[in-house]
Amino acid sequence: MPWSVRWVGGRGAQSQKQCKKSSFAFYQAVRDLLPVWFLEDMRTMEVFHWEDGGKVSLYSPSEALLYALVHDHQPYAQHLLTKFPQSALAVPSQSFSCCQSSAPHLAMAVRYNRVRVLFRILKAIRGFPPADRAGHLDRRGCSRVEGGKTALHVACELVRPECLLLLLGHGASPCLPDGAGNTPLDTLLQQVSQAPAANMRAKLLCLDCLFLFVPQDLPFAMKQQLVDNRQRWQDLLGERRFQCLVGLAPPSLFVGAMRVLIRTISPEHFPEALDDLPLPHFLKPLDLKLES
Repeated sequence: MPWSVRWVGGRGAQSQKQCKKSSFAFYQAVRDLLPVWFLEDMRTMEVFHWEDGGKVSLYSPSEALLYALVHDHQPYAQHLLTKFPQSALAVPSQSFSCCQSSAPHLAMAVRYNRVRVLFRILKAIRGFPPADRAGHLDRRGCSRVEGGKTALHVACELVRPECLLLLLGHGASPCLPDGAGNTPLDTLLQQVSQAPAANMRAKLLCLDCLFLFVPQDLPFAMKQQLVDNRQRWQDLLGERRFQCLVGLAPPSLFVGAMRVLIRTISPEHFPEALDDLPLPHFLKPLDLKLES
């Protein structure tokens, strides 16, 4: 079997070679969606990886969760987040992350569009202390590789409306700039302006979701570009969105009412409480039917 591995004691080239082999076996086992009990046996008893300095180390729940995210192994992700909520979202080792400032799991879930796993991560951090919860929600990625983007920036950059709404509803800040000084709104507008205008419906859906959480007076870098190229941006966004963004008109009564309604929902009850909003189904932001 390709995942059959054995522990090899000692150090040196032979031991390092065996570590690489067994490390790949664990990766392969997660990729093949093998049962949770089997994966945990491998992670805790047999499978090691080689770290800098010649140290042999077990995979942590945090590192196993990254593998589960990449391969969308939902039962394994749920197990790790249920049994090890703190350590599953801890900072992984340097061999897994170039930036040790905080854990990258939220951004990784958005990048791979793992909506259900993202929801489980957000449920896990609901019970964290406020500072820890904010640290996960508003983590800036590595400035060299990720440009200092938060998970919300990534959702806007890759046009992930479900991920965007989940992050916003759980308290991710729409006001933070990335390393280039762009807010998530700037990042989304850059995607809207790209030619050819592909996936425009999803981009405008993201923008409408963002409208529900962005402060009306939020300064954003793209505003002057909108003003200088008014006709083009009106054609792209529609007149109502354009005027609201540049401050020529207040939000519509519907948007204003939706802002009030959606902000009555606490992160502990998001997105489940969307179903309880006193609105017809077709007026609700997104149909987020997620497993508990």
